[in-house]
Amino acid sequence: MNIRTYKHFTAALLIMVAFASCSGDSGKKETDKKENEGSTEAKRPDGLELTAEQMQTVGIVTGPIAQKNLDSVIKANGQLAVPPQNKADVSILSGGIINHISVIEGQQVKRGQLLATIKNQDLIKIQQDYLAAKNNFTYVQAEYNRQKQLQEAGAGTGKSFQSSEATYNAERSRITAYESQLSQLGISPGRIDNGNIVSQFPVLSPIGGTVGQITANTGAFVQPGTSIMEVVDNSKIHCDLTVFEKDLMHVKVGQKVSFQLTNQENQLITGTINGINKSFENESKGVTVHAVINNKEQKNLIPGMYVTALISTGSRLTAAVPVDAVVRSEGKQFIFVVVSEADKGNLLKFKKAEVTTGVTELGYVQIKNLEDLPASTKVALKGAFYLQSKASGGAEEE
Repeated sequence: MNIRTYKHFTAALLIMVAFASCSGDSGKKETDKKENEGSTEAKRPDGLELTAEQMQTVGIVTGPIAQKNLDSVIKANGQLAVPPQNKADVSILSGGIINHISVIEGQQVKRGQLLATIKNQDLIKIQQDYLAAKNNFTYVQAEYNRQKQLQEAGAGTGKSFQSSEATYNAERSRITAYESQLSQLGISPGRIDNGNIVSQFPVLSPIGGTVGQITANTGAFVQPGTSIMEVVDNSKIHCDLTVFEKDLMHVKVGQKVSFQLTNQENQLITGTINGINKSFENESKGVTVHAVINNKEQKNLIPGMYVTALISTGSRLTAAVPVDAVVRSEGKQFIFVVVSEADKGNLLKFKKAEVTTGVTELGYVQIKNLEDLPASTKVALKGAFYLQSKASGGAEEE
């Protein structure tokens, strides 16, 4: 081996040794890091630990879960509606062309107010037939009176009197039918008697309220029985709630209800249950419960608004804690339960337990769905917010 070859071999050997040394140090560091992390995780405390002095300093008070007589509530969802008698579809009895619409959507109207006018050529024929029947009735009535007088005087025949009487009754019924037909179309028969024949009839509001959606335009032809608009009276608005089978036995007529308007910044209104259906809705095993609304503040309530309701079903002995003992985190509700550990002296350990809350009354809130806790379990009655902030801070540090 010459000198140049030897130098190259020696340089390559030194590079390989250096690389192996660096790789070994890196692997060792990575292994040590994992071991340290595992050791740290093993040492993380499960829950919060405070000394008696710390609890006294921050004002944490512990005690048992109380049993309080609180108003029990049932939660139900539903929407606002109006009774059938307070909502009207404005339909026409006879087809025709809309000549004029006198109102706009959202306008307040009174019962009997003009909403639109409809042109109908058949209306002219009805009026002509009515006038013809009235004129003919004059002769029929005179003949009937004459035959009646002859019958009473014993000078007429019974057959002639019966024939005139039948004709008289038939013509009178015919005139009555024409008058009823004209009245239904909003035309006064007395006006027709004076020779004032009209080619259009009015459409009048059947109830007082607010004009809803108008589904026809001026100049459109509408068939008989077609609804061209609706009128809604919101003064009698009520709420239809869905109560499920498991809660149905606790719901009764006369119970108080508190409503939250779901999509209206959770505005609160109150009401009273006034009716309970006696059949299930479809396959949901839910029953519709009707509640009248106390709207003294004249809030703008519209049929179809969604509500969340709390139905008060009376006082019951239930588990309750002070309002300050419940904290919220990530959309859930928790209380802090005391875990006693004798081997740690004066240290008290707390852990979070998820709960659901019910009615709030006299500074206490009803709690449900507790974990399986012994009857002697103590919780943080005051200072739960401090524990929550400490728990959050600990999570960030970790």
